Amino acid sequence: MQYMGSKAKLAARILPVVLRGRNADQWYVEPFVGGANMIDKVTGPRLGNDAHPQLIAMWKALQEGWRPPTVITKQMYYWVKERQEVLPPALVGFVGFLCSFGGKWWGGYAFNAKGENYAERASKVLAKQIRSLVGVSFVSMDYRGLSLPSNSIVYCDPPYAGTTKYKDSFDHAAFWGWVRTASRAGHSVFVSEYGAPNDFDCLLEIEHKTTLDRNSQYPRVERLFRLRNDDAS
Repeated sequence: MQYMGSKAKLAARILPVVLRGRNADQWYVEPFVGGANMIDKVTGPRLGNDAHPQLIAMWKALQEGWRPPTVITKQMYYWVKERQEVLPPALVGFVGFLCSFGGKWWGGYAFNAKGENYAERASKVLAKQIRSLVGVSFVSMDYRGLSLPSNSIVYCDPPYAGTTKYKDSFDHAAFWGWVRTASRAGHSVFVSEYGAPNDFDCLLEIEHKTTLDRNSQYPRVERLFRLRNDDAS
């Protein structure tokens, strides 16, 4: 699924590090599951959370057999946006993310160079992707309210500091504090970010380009962090 900040192209580099040594019954948890472009490449017990209720409603509806529309015109896009409080949450999630430029929540009606809308392609992509999400437990809450299964592997892809905002403001200091607490509670917590506090080790660096607007591409260095062993005990 196209989603702002998606790690789909980086999953093959990140997941071998995150899943190294994982037990067959060990839970894999994503507190910021977003477009599910990492969790769909993992097997075994999985928990995907996101604070955005319409997004999780979409994932749950897809698991239950719902198929989104294949045509969303510009007029329909803004019609749904204006009525999002009363329309089915799964539909709102689909239109608000999958029919928006760059997968950003209501980031503007998206169409290709031929003027075609994204809905048909998005619907086909989701129909294929959902096959890899069978059995995933999807929930929607603030990440700090998650009850992590014992000894979980936790992969975090939070809103990055200093980048385009997602839906609401994000308290980065509180997030790193939560990571420390979860790590010291026995969970293996990994974080994708551009930078981290001094008590975290960088396990992986990946240079790539990410499109932030319609006209520009900026080189970025994605990094994978984990709390330093001395501090996790």
